Amino acid sequence: QVQLVESGGGLVQAGGSLRLSCAASGRTFGIYAMGWFRQTLGKEREFVAAISWSGDGTYYADSLKGRFTISRDNAKNTLYLQMNGLKPEDTAVYYCAADPRLGQPSIVQYDYDYWGQGTQVTVSS
Repeated sequence: QVQLVESGGGLVQAGGSLRLSCAASGRTFGIYAMGWFRQTLGKEREFVAAISWSGDGTYYADSLKGRFTISRDNAKNTLYLQMNGLKPEDTAVYYCAADPRLGQPSIVQYDYDYWGQGTQVTVSS
């Protein structure tokens, strides 16, 4: 089992950058694929990015490619999401999640068993 805590959210102007972190507890962090999702009020949780347990495989929502970068440091039990060129439509609560299945990380939220509490990102125009 793994517990997840996100940090790094905040208020930023359009065009700015933020780096989100997700600190994981538990010695099994390194075997989980990890993902980032986001959600705005009244909408479904949306896939943002995912990364394999080794970090060799990364996957992004098509609309976010080139602006967002997912990475992980297994030695530090930490997942990251670097967000550049932020837009007002990126405003959401961002969640990290752990996918215990083997194979390619999922883009489907229901495949993820463990979730953080979320961190708010607000982008002003």
